[in-house]
Amino acid sequence: MSCAQTFHDYALRSIGLGERLLPRTDFTLCDQFVLIGSGMLWNLYFGIAALAMGFFLATAVALGRSSQSWPVRKASEWFIFLFRGSPLFIQFFLAYQAFVLLPRVGVDIPLGVATISVQTSWLTKAWLGAVIVLFLNTAAYSGEIFYGALRAVPRGELEAADAYGLAGWQKFRRITWPTLLRLAWPAYTNEAIFLFHATALVFFTGFPAWRQEGDALYYANYFADKTFNPFIPYPIFAFYFILLTLTVITVFGRINRRLNRHLAPSERSRLKIRLPLVR
Repeated sequence: MSCAQTFHDYALRSIGLGERLLPRTDFTLCDQFVLIGSGMLWNLYFGIAALAMGFFLATAVALGRSSQSWPVRKASEWFIFLFRGSPLFIQFFLAYQAFVLLPRVGVDIPLGVATISVQTSWLTKAWLGAVIVLFLNTAAYSGEIFYGALRAVPRGELEAADAYGLAGWQKFRRITWPTLLRLAWPAYTNEAIFLFHATALVFFTGFPAWRQEGDALYYANYFADKTFNPFIPYPIFAFYFILLTLTVITVFGRINRRLNRHLAPSERSRLKIRLPLVR
């Protein structure tokens, strides 16, 4: 089978398109590159979905932690402490066990005039359950980053906004929010990189791949088991993640330059990539 035919058959297998049967023998380098690359679609989905939702929750958590209301502030602090203080893998495990305990037919939520039935069976699948865990985890870490940036907003800018008559939502949208993002963006870029790396943990959790449509590590592990040679599929897996990391650095670097475009070159914050060894 040519490499072009392999790409045609397996490039989208991880999302249910193309050949359903995996190759059994005579594995080529092309087979491994194509199938592991196909699985990367799920890693991209996990990372992008969690990052997009976590961004907004992180903002709310940061504002909640700086709130004058004691219940709101404490709820935000405990949320951050809970998800930053426990290992991500344990969060995956506990979430899966909790989702399994939910009724498979769904949960009825009475609203007085009507009752809404919420389906729970999909929560035990990786495409939803794993995303929820990643979403909450990155929201906690990002919330702490945004809170630190919020406290670092120069007082002079806030006083200038008051002098111009800006207050409330208008002051936050035009002054506080842009400055917060500019200050937090380098650290937030590191969080985004780690989040995409953390998507590899989904394979080891209890969340099963639906219809064998697994992520990149699912296929890398398949080839390692079949060939008894881990030194080809796992480096390919790492290669894809290196490309993904470079993509994140490039995209977030452009956004960082956009956020700092009004500053003099000597005053612009630069991205400093620091990958955590342990989280």
